[in-house]
Amino acid sequence: MGRRSHPDRERGCQQGDLRAHLRVSDCSRTRESIQTDGRTDFEIIANLLTANKEDPDEFTRPAITDALMAAMKDKYDDLRRRGSVLPGAREALAAILADDSIHQSVLTGNIASNARSKLTALGLDEFIDFETGGFGSDDISRPRLVGHAQRRAQAKYKAEFDEKSTVLIGDTVRDVRAAKLGGARVIGVATGVDSPATLRAEGADMVFDDLRDTAAVVQTVKRLAGQG
Repeated sequence: MGRRSHPDRERGCQQGDLRAHLRVSDCSRTRESIQTDGRTDFEIIANLLTANKEDPDEFTRPAITDALMAAMKDKYDDLRRRGSVLPGAREALAAILADDSIHQSVLTGNIASNARSKLTALGLDEFIDFETGGFGSDDISRPRLVGHAQRRAQAKYKAEFDEKSTVLIGDTVRDVRAAKLGGARVIGVATGVDSPATLRAEGADMVFDDLRDTAAVVQTVKRLAGQG
C-alpha cells in the first residue's frame, strides 16, 4: 500500500528544506552566483534551488511564501540595526507624498509582506500606499508587476494609470527593462550595480547619480507623468 500524502505535512517539509537553503546560501558561494538585482523573490528562489540541484517545481508556492516570510522574520531585527537608507531617498519620498497630484506606491520583486517589513524596518513605510503596489507575490515576471500596480491604482482612485502617467524609479537595468516592457516611464538612479551610462543605454528616460536633489526628482516625476 502506498503512503498517502498529507498537504500540511508536505508543506511543512518543503518550508523546512527551503529555510535550510536560505540559511546556507547566506554564506555560500552559491549565494554569490545567484543574481538578485531586479528579480522577483520567486525567480531568485527558483535559481537558488536549481543551483543546489533541486527541482523548483517540487516546491509549492505556499511553501516558498512561508519560507520567505520566515526568513524575513529571522532577519528583521538585524535589518533594523544595520540597514540604511540611501542619501536623498527619504526626502524624495516625503516630497512626492506631499504632492497631491502624485500617487506613490512601490513596485518590487519582494513578496508583499516582506516588502512592507523591509520598508517598516527602515522607517519608510509611512510614505507608501501598499494597497496599490506591484509585488513579487503577484507574478514571477517583473514587467507584469507594472500592470498589477496600475490596475490596483485605477480601482482605488478611479483614474487611468498607463504608460503616459506611470513613472518607475529604479537602480538596475532590470528595473528599467521592467518599466519599458510593463508600460511605464522610468527614472534610473545610479546607486546600485549599474552605471549612469548603462541605465541610459537600457532606455531610462532620465538618470540621476543619486536622489539628493529632491526638487529635481519631483519635477522629473511630474514631467514624465505629463504634468509639466
